[in-house]
Amino acid sequence: MRTAAAALAALSFVGVAALAGCGGGSGDGVSRNAAAASSSPPSPSLSASSSPSPSPSPSSSGWDPRPGSVAAVGDSITRGFDACSVLADCPEVSWATGSDAGVRSLAVRLLGPSKAADRSWNHAVSGARMVQLPEQMARAAKERPELVTVMMGANDACRDSVRLMTPVADFRASFEASMRQLRAGAPKAQVYVSSVPDLKRLWSTGRVNETSKKVWSLGICRSMLADADDLGPAAVARRDAVQDRVVAYNEVLRDVCAQDRHCRYDGGAVFGFRFTGAQLSAWDWFHPSRDGQARLAEIAYRNITAAEPPA
Repeated sequence: MRTAAAALAALSFVGVAALAGCGGGSGDGVSRNAAAASSSPPSPSLSASSSPSPSPSPSSSGWDPRPGSVAAVGDSITRGFDACSVLADCPEVSWATGSDAGVRSLAVRLLGPSKAADRSWNHAVSGARMVQLPEQMARAAKERPELVTVMMGANDACRDSVRLMTPVADFRASFEASMRQLRAGAPKAQVYVSSVPDLKRLWSTGRVNETSKKVWSLGICRSMLADADDLGPAAVARRDAVQDRVVAYNEVLRDVCAQDRHCRYDGGAVFGFRFTGAQLSAWDWFHPSRDGQARLAEIAYRNITAAEPPA
């Protein structure tokens, strides 16, 4: 999803206003979330309070809705890729561990800004697929976090062709290995697993915009987004195959998570969320914008602090 960089940069000015408050990202790799909070105002639907919100007591299952530290693993979504500037990570707006005041990340909501800066870690890597999650989990376990967030799988479906998508059995094996890696170093850490976003809905949302189609033509998620206006049988079958694979990935995430008493799946909440144009990156019309990151934070906070897991 990071090819054709020069061409994408050239197109990025078309009908796009730069998002304020974010500097360039740090690129792929591991980054401690210690950036200063942005001065941007909170989104209207978010509380302006900078302190953690009240939450219920531990549920009957033993789930603690108020963990004292957060480690994030995943891919470019958790790195805030293309949310602040073109072709760059922006971890300060990450839904999981970011410091941006307008996003109010999960870590900020749970811990407050000052504690989140010291007690949250972002181990996600842009471009990562599920086969790379065990390594990320091993790094996260070294932090001994009370909560680990997982958002992974979009890159397994977003390949240059349907044939190259990660087989479901391999996806399962890698996620199971990831959970074993975490348990080896952090046996009691809680795990929040996000569903893979609905890529077909992203195609449907963005295809009405001419700029998005120009950007997508440079190579973003070809399995789903290539030839965005083609509604012929072959193109429809290709998109349906990607959709089916994402659904299968989410079933794996749900099933593997259910086998671990300290794991909570989002019940398909992210897959079911209807991203609008305002919640997609103005540079690629695919990754979440700052507003989209805030929605992901809202979903995660709601599910993590609920007395019982989503149905």
